[in-house]
Amino acid sequence: MVSAPTLTAPAGSQGINELLDAARTRLARIGPQETHDRMTRGAILVDIRPAAQRAEHGEIPGALIIERNVLEWRLDPRSDARLSFTHYDLDVIVTCQEGYTSSLAAAALQDLGLLRATDLAGGFAAWQAAGLPTI
Repeated sequence: MVSAPTLTAPAGSQGINELLDAARTRLARIGPQETHDRMTRGAILVDIRPAAQRAEHGEIPGALIIERNVLEWRLDPRSDARLSFTHYDLDVIVTCQEGYTSSLAAAALQDLGLLRATDLAGGFAAWQAAGLPTI
């Protein structure tokens, strides 16, 4: 006989809304135009969306594709799997489709010491709605 699943949250656990709120309190989130402007000044925009989303919705020219499942390994300056250009002062902006996963990812990058990490509020959808270039 299979027992019923436990629906009471374990003590000390947080729901996704609490995790998202906590992440966003640490971020200086920016909009599409500021993201575009910072990219022209050398900021790295990292698109963490899976290939299927990029194929369906499009991409931002100049964005670096690093899917979410390997983000920390590629951008942690201490990682053996890091990209050659990563460093602690890296001006990195993370984007996803609508700006939820990117907030969690940017907070994780801050935990690694990339204190300038933030995300694109509203994600790719906001970038596209602002009329900025896509491919």
